[in-house]
Amino acid sequence: MGSLKNNEPVKEPLNVLSHKGSASPANSDKTTLDELWIQRLLPSYPRYRGNRPDSPSPAPLPPPPELLGSRLPPPAMELLAAALSAACALDQDGSAGQPGRTPPAAAEETPAGTAEPPPAHPMTADSWRNLIEHIGLLYQEYRDKSTREEIETRRLQDSQTNPEETSPSEETPSEAEPTSTTENKAPPQISLLRNSNSRFNLWQDLPEIRNSGVLSILQPDEIKLQEAMFELVTSEASYYKSLNLLVSHFMENERLKKILHPSEAHILFSNVLDVMAVSERFLLDLEQRVEENIVISDVCDIVYQHTVNHFSVYITYVSNQTYQERAYKQLLQDKPAFREVISQLELDPKCKGLSFSSFLILPFQRITRLKLLVQNILKKVEEKSDRESTALDAHKELETVVKACNEGVRKMSRTEQMISIQKKLEFKIKSVPIISHSRWLLKQGELQQMNGPKTSRTLRTKKLFREIYLFLFNDLLVICRQIPGDKYQVFDSAPRGLLRVEELEDQGQSLANVFILRLLENADDREASYMLKASSQSEMKRWMISLAPNRRTKFVSFTSRLVDCPQIQCVHPYVAQQPDELSLELADVLNILDKTDDGWIFGERLHDQERGWFPSSMGEEILNPKIRAQNLKECFRVHKSDDSQRRKLGSRNRQ
Repeated sequence: MGSLKNNEPVKEPLNVLSHKGSASPANSDKTTLDELWIQRLLPSYPRYRGNRPDSPSPAPLPPPPELLGSRLPPPAMELLAAALSAACALDQDGSAGQPGRTPPAAAEETPAGTAEPPPAHPMTADSWRNLIEHIGLLYQEYRDKSTREEIETRRLQDSQTNPEETSPSEETPSEAEPTSTTENKAPPQISLLRNSNSRFNLWQDLPEIRNSGVLSILQPDEIKLQEAMFELVTSEASYYKSLNLLVSHFMENERLKKILHPSEAHILFSNVLDVMAVSERFLLDLEQRVEENIVISDVCDIVYQHTVNHFSVYITYVSNQTYQERAYKQLLQDKPAFREVISQLELDPKCKGLSFSSFLILPFQRITRLKLLVQNILKKVEEKSDRESTALDAHKELETVVKACNEGVRKMSRTEQMISIQKKLEFKIKSVPIISHSRWLLKQGELQQMNGPKTSRTLRTKKLFREIYLFLFNDLLVICRQIPGDKYQVFDSAPRGLLRVEELEDQGQSLANVFILRLLENADDREASYMLKASSQSEMKRWMISLAPNRRTKFVSFTSRLVDCPQIQCVHPYVAQQPDELSLELADVLNILDKTDDGWIFGERLHDQERGWFPSSMGEEILNPKIRAQNLKECFRVHKSDDSQRRKLGSRNRQ
């Protein structure tokens, strides 16, 4: 861990009780001087409570002539805190202020011989190191607690206002003006990870913060921003702790080394040492930033630099995930000694009951979570500020890495899947090449095709429906019939862009869940239609949306204008079982695009616009329209650096 240099003096903590005494002429003079410090320092800090949009900051005032050339007495505790805040604020030109540096405006107006404002108070290296070393949560525990806290917070927000009783024009409690000065100055009580046993501190719980008095000066929004940045730092420390346990406890275990062949160990642990080295370097830079000033100036600039220069190691690790999972299952099955050692290592109290596989998946979980943490910071920074610009840049780079990770995983599995499908197909028509680097499977399955006119249902010698099998790729539909030997005979095909679907009204049990599939140009270069029956309503809708993705859904039309649509938050994780399904993480928020009577939802996740089906039991609908509108507003802000994506998202949410 980084620390202050040994030859640098460690500054004493601020004394909360300093400069408080009985009234006297001396105290009266000191009050006058204190007011001068306030007038000179606080106007330069944009987040100071007195600097409201409707109350512009006055220009910093120069000291009176009688004080020129004299040494100003040390200010009171409140003034030190004010100086601290001013030092960490952004300068007028947007650059991050350096500890102890005078704001440019004040520097220009300070005549020679006048004392400089008090320097910002840094967090001592020992204090920070003690905090990091005593983080009691492994990253898996932190992640679970954090997401569940997010769920509970959103539940509380959703229940605070009854959407049926509150009109859109009414103010929510958060928008109303505070009723007293005391309420206005109270810091927001964020209970994230508040656990007496975890020793995982909030920024506002740090002794240095409590003793500085800065909580009475910063606005509540700035305190929330400080908490968001502090969470990114401390969660990285928790993540590094778990990575270190994966390496020291599992990878470097002597018994395990003797059991595993070097090639097996390489597949199982991949480049985790590189990942841990990157995390350590990242944490050191974050630590140095926190040590500079107890009020954190920014962290997204550090995130940006490390994402651009170092985070490619995550792509390598995550892309190996398919082979890693396969090798782990194979080792458990083929090597009893491996299974025994892993079980014993998992029982060690260090692991806190967590499985070996939960450690292996850490890098993918972290890079995804890191993007969400930057999103959380981005939602809290001042709009059109340099910190917003930096957060947008960091988020964009992280999104690129996360997409590359996802593509790496998909590419490995898709290639094997396409080779397997190619081997099973026999073409009755002109052969179509299946394997392509730009093609992947979207959905496959059995449907029933209606045979002949309705009157044929009375003929016992002829079935009303017969089975067919569909392979739907991202650019191609292949229609087959299953034949012996686990083979499929292809009798028609069409480009996916030339498919149209139409739902039939319910005409009785025999024609329930029936839809029309039209091929505008099939394998014979002519138009063809198929009347198809699915096994359930959800299966029918899933096929219709997959076959024609741009058609109107139940809640959203692509030519509509209404912004609001139903939303749901995930309260149970879900792992996709089919290509058209969407895996969900706790606290994910999604727009509901369609739903079925038998318990399935077609949704679009707000933070990455990924779409897919999932069981409705995995989530809770967000009923408060103001919360839904706020979720969309934050989503637009996060993605506003990509105008094309913003327009795409906006069109999806209008009806």
